[in-house]
Amino acid sequence: MPGENLTRAEAQERRAVVDTQSYEISLNLTQDAEVFGSRTVVRFTATPGASTFIDLIAREVREITLNGRSIDPATAFADSRIALDALEAENELVVDADALYTNTGEGLHRFVDPVDGEVYLYSQFEVPDSRRMFAVFEQPDLKATFQFTVTAPESWKVVSNSPTPEPTLRPAQGPNEVATATWRFEATPRISSYITALIAGPYEATFSELTSASGRVIPLGVYGRKSLWQFLDSDYIFDKTRQGFAYFEEKFDYAYPFEKYDQLFVPEFNAGAMENAGAVTFTETYVFRSKVTDAVKERRVVTILHELAHMWFGDLVTMKWWNDLWLNESFAEWASTIATAEATEWTEAWTTFNAMEKTWAYRQDQLPSTHPVVATINDLEDVQVNFDGITYAKGGSVLKQLAAWVGIEAFFAGVAAYFKKHEFSNTELSDLLSELEVTSGRELSTWSKKWLETAGVNTLSPEITTDGDGVITRFAIVQTAPADYPTIRPHRLGIGFYSLRGDALVRTRRVELDVDGDLTVVPELKGLARPDLVLLNDEDLAYAKIRLDARSLATAIAHLAKISDPLARSLVWGAAWDQTRDAESSPSDYIDLVLRNIGSETESTTFRTTLGQLQLAANSYVSPEKRAASREKVADALWELAQAAEAGSDSQLQLVTAFAGAASTAAQWDKVRQVREGEVSFDGLEIDTDLSWALLVSLAAGGVVGTDEVDAALAADNTAKGGEFAAQARAALPTLEAKQAAWSSLIDSDELPNTIVRSAAIGFTHPAGVELLGAFVDKYFDMLLPVWESRSYQIAQYLIVGLYPAPLANIALRDATRAWLAANGDAAPALRRLVNENLAGVERALAVQERDAQ
Repeated sequence: MPGENLTRAEAQERRAVVDTQSYEISLNLTQDAEVFGSRTVVRFTATPGASTFIDLIAREVREITLNGRSIDPATAFADSRIALDALEAENELVVDADALYTNTGEGLHRFVDPVDGEVYLYSQFEVPDSRRMFAVFEQPDLKATFQFTVTAPESWKVVSNSPTPEPTLRPAQGPNEVATATWRFEATPRISSYITALIAGPYEATFSELTSASGRVIPLGVYGRKSLWQFLDSDYIFDKTRQGFAYFEEKFDYAYPFEKYDQLFVPEFNAGAMENAGAVTFTETYVFRSKVTDAVKERRVVTILHELAHMWFGDLVTMKWWNDLWLNESFAEWASTIATAEATEWTEAWTTFNAMEKTWAYRQDQLPSTHPVVATINDLEDVQVNFDGITYAKGGSVLKQLAAWVGIEAFFAGVAAYFKKHEFSNTELSDLLSELEVTSGRELSTWSKKWLETAGVNTLSPEITTDGDGVITRFAIVQTAPADYPTIRPHRLGIGFYSLRGDALVRTRRVELDVDGDLTVVPELKGLARPDLVLLNDEDLAYAKIRLDARSLATAIAHLAKISDPLARSLVWGAAWDQTRDAESSPSDYIDLVLRNIGSETESTTFRTTLGQLQLAANSYVSPEKRAASREKVADALWELAQAAEAGSDSQLQLVTAFAGAASTAAQWDKVRQVREGEVSFDGLEIDTDLSWALLVSLAAGGVVGTDEVDAALAADNTAKGGEFAAQARAALPTLEAKQAAWSSLIDSDELPNTIVRSAAIGFTHPAGVELLGAFVDKYFDMLLPVWESRSYQIAQYLIVGLYPAPLANIALRDATRAWLAANGDAAPALRRLVNENLAGVERALAVQERDAQ
């Protein structure tokens, strides 16, 4: 946004002038519903005589004092910055301001619980939003200690990075006042501003503890809203936390670096979680008030361990600038997955990683916005759009390959040395690689250039020749790269041979080797009988798209469910999907593959991912003249699969939910109605609150119900989650009036909170209302610049991505998107990136549609 950006060059210039020591921050949370008082005292050294600036986003600045000298806020405070001139070697700056609460999930977010009217606050600062709460040098390499003093209602709980102290109480001074209290926290260790935290409100809490490898007793806390507290399974959360502590302290050879560890489940959270040092915040999606899939349960465990890994990688040691954001996120992705697989009951976590993270990574790496893992980050707007499948999933995949490349013991030893050398400081990529080179004895600069400093995903295909008896006379692996990103990379991978044995497709041989160059011959496979299925990248060590030869693809379509190993199945599912997305095979064939085999899939995340891909294929990838029939076929098949599923099973829940989402005919929506109203039941499946809402959203999208039914459902479930479902259902109603009302609520007003914006956008683009979306194409492009310039980044992204009429998937939408990009070459690069990614999805859909028509 204008006036709120910060370039890397500016950050480097400021770092050359300034070094921060400490912050003392006093916050008054008792003023009113819009603003809170914020007083910052920051001490820092500087080059004498130099000038710089400190960051602040506030409604009003009342006082600025630098080294005892008063500065006029009217002249010094503008564009989210306070100008600082005539600096001394040692400086003390005081800034007294009124800052604004937000409802966007950025800065200090304020939420009023519709159940009981209680007010809850939490902070979310990554990337540049601690400046929304206090004056700060907002860049990760200006670490300091942070001491918070917070005044709030006496009945609240207040949590920050340091342990919560006993408050000083102040009785109510009059009949219209409430009793207040002041909490003075001890200063933190030296940390970056974006991982400081404040969570305040009448949260419920429960406590436990563990003994660290250092012998220290670490207090543990779990917090949640009063109205959700009955659903929060804190004992399980504590159990996974203890398993993660034990695993990471052993593998990292470094004891937990902070004084306590609180985990807080907060409302209207944009992300899955945030690694605030010692005070991790989580989305309330992980508070299960209704039955959820095993995929969601496992994802919560991975997220718990992801944030815990950040206490070392990210919080203890932090990147200098956001181009090394991947050092935080990729490492946490990899570390949380290996910890989940080796330290918890979720032993198939690498299958989940393949089905979810790698699918995300491969998709992101084929967009026009793809970038090296070590990305070019010129400013804050660049990094905002960089929390993507490259930074998280590809980076995590590459680290998995690196661990295989250097050996897992050498990898952990290098990481341990890295933590010891750089504790409480800032690093670059080379700092990590140098430690790994020492422990592994491998030269890694060449590996880094090919894997971390270039973009794009390679494709590996088997090239097999046989004699008349089916004996292999030559086996080779062909590696290709896209024309725009022609890097050919080294891979460590396995090759699996699978053959039909009775009612099973079993692996009969596996070889593991290093692959490099355009062609790698595998002589040890010569002379073997050609199997029914050849699986490259068996056990998923490498990061690459793999291809199935014609015989293997035919075997997969007919017998995929007969593969007993879930990771091997996931690899085959992924290969078939990649070939479909790349228009190398027909989406109609992919639909047949899924419908024939999905009923036997046992891994919840694979099941969930595949169902999503099935619906994309039916809604956007089949040729337009076949689309209605394909959607009807898919929904009918999902209904039959749901009826055949094991009573009370995970797959039963997923299939019923998927059927509701796929329904496209009056007969199918009548089945949805019958299920919701109890006329048709499934053994072992309760129509609980969230499932009832999902069915109602389907009925709304089909025009079976209207606003009255949605209003009645919300009255019965007047909760934050109910409000999100209601917004989705209203926006899904298949009338022009309903779509226009949803559009107006999102674009003509900025009052809706972040989660309602996100939910309404999902409903607005429901595939059942695709015919109505054409009327909003021009409106969409007209709103892009005003929204980008007037909304916070998170809200702008929800609107720009969420309201794009992607279900149209037609030439007219492609051409309109290209026209906007051609006419707005000077728009913010981050905005153009979002629009370009939208365009890429339509272009891919059109290519696959053309393949399907053949």
